[in-house]
Amino acid sequence: MLKVIVMDRDALEVYLLEQIPLARAMELRVDLASPGELTLSAPLEPNINHQGTVFGGSASAVAILSAWLLGTARVWEADLPGRAVIQRNTMRYDRPITGRFTATARAEDGEEAWRRALDALERGRKGRIRIVSVLACDGSPVGELQGDFVLLP
Repeated sequence: MLKVIVMDRDALEVYLLEQIPLARAMELRVDLASPGELTLSAPLEPNINHQGTVFGGSASAVAILSAWLLGTARVWEADLPGRAVIQRNTMRYDRPITGRFTATARAEDGEEAWRRALDALERGRKGRIRIVSVLACDGSPVGELQGDFVLLP
C-alpha cells in the first residue's frame, strides 16, 4: 500500500487517483483534507446524465469516496495497520446537481467517534464509525450520504 503524508491534500489526491480508477474518470479532486473533514469535488461533464444533471451513481460514488478517504487517512494518521471499508450506506438526493459539486465527509459524532474506532483498531479489533458526507453545488446542500465504515486491522 502506498503511504502518503497524512492529511496532505495533494498526496491524498494522488493516492485516490492511483488506487481508484473511477476517481480519474470522474475527474475528482481533493479540495480540503484535515483530521475533522475531507472534501472532494467533481465537475458536471464526466458525471452527467441524460437530463443534463449529475448522474445519481456519480454523486453517490463521490460521497462514498470522500468518507472512505477520510477514514483511510485517519487510520494512517494514527499510524496503525489497517484499512477503512464501507459496510452499508443510505443516500438522500434533495435536488438535482447542475454543475461542479462537492462532497464533504465528517464523522457523525466527531472526534469522540474517531477515538473509539481507532482505539478498537489499536487493540486489534474492528473499529466502527458512521461518516456523513454532505453533497453541495453552488454552496448549497443537495444531498447526503450516511455511511457505516469498519476499520479493519
